[in-house]
Amino acid sequence: MRRRPSSTGPQSSACAAGCRSAGITLIELLTILAIAGVLLGVAAPSFHQSLQRMRLQAATNDLQAAIDLTRSQAIARGGKVLMAPLGDEWQSGWAVFLDHNGNRRPDSGEPLLYRHDPLRSDIHITSKFTSGNTPAYLAYNAAGRTCNAASSLTARWGTISLTQGNNTRNLKINMLGRVRVCDPATSDDCSGAAD
Repeated sequence: MRRRPSSTGPQSSACAAGCRSAGITLIELLTILAIAGVLLGVAAPSFHQSLQRMRLQAATNDLQAAIDLTRSQAIARGGKVLMAPLGDEWQSGWAVFLDHNGNRRPDSGEPLLYRHDPLRSDIHITSKFTSGNTPAYLAYNAAGRTCNAASSLTARWGTISLTQGNNTRNLKINMLGRVRVCDPATSDDCSGAAD
């Protein structure tokens, strides 16, 4: 039978006399909390700006992916495919669809290829195209080029801009249907109509 070591041996009595408790004092805890509060106060604005940039980048990526899908579906189907807001504005979300009745809006009974939910209320989207902005839409023909909804042969190009706070991203769509994303704050050739 094994014996358990006694806690009253020479080692434990030496520790009781000279060992300090492993806990921390109230003053040490308050000092740590004060330092953490100062660091959080300094980092919070920077964190908020980073979060805004990430949300804007995610919305930009979603919009670019939908544009790329619209173009690839037009090429694959050999006919016109449209992308339009689900409401009056792009912030309401958007859909990629086949517009059988020509009203530039996804209606029931028309094939819906993709649908994106509404964006956050602090992200704003505007568009500027060569053949007018109302109603907002983007159309691609079978050759993968941007076109007017009424005519596959009429080119239509422009810029869709996403803004959140002080950050803006432009999706510039040229007459060949290619999309380029740029930041007008860092790029000189990022404003105005698409090139």
